[in-house]
Amino acid sequence: MVKHVILWELKDELEGEELAKVKAEIKEGLEGLVGQVPGLLEVTVRTEGLASSNADVMLDTTLTDEEALKGYAVHPAHVAVADSKVRPFTKTRLCLDYEV
Repeated sequence: MVKHVILWELKDELEGEELAKVKAEIKEGLEGLVGQVPGLLEVTVRTEGLASSNADVMLDTTLTDEEALKGYAVHPAHVAVADSKVRPFTKTRLCLDYEV
């Protein structure tokens, strides 16, 4: 299996209700990909970190293998969520992919 973990820092201008809405839509969109993308086994999105955190959103996915990860990256459902709900609001992105 492969883990695909992303940390995002969202744009500074997002505040209050707008920030909460963006986080909720990211969570809903990404977690909704399970069952749509071949080899994508689990998706967990965390949006409420402790005050000590320096990231706003974490994506933790489990995929069957590295080929599934490659397919996930270009799958139309994933690209649609990334392009509409994530990328427009992202300031920085960090990624770690590893085998388990």
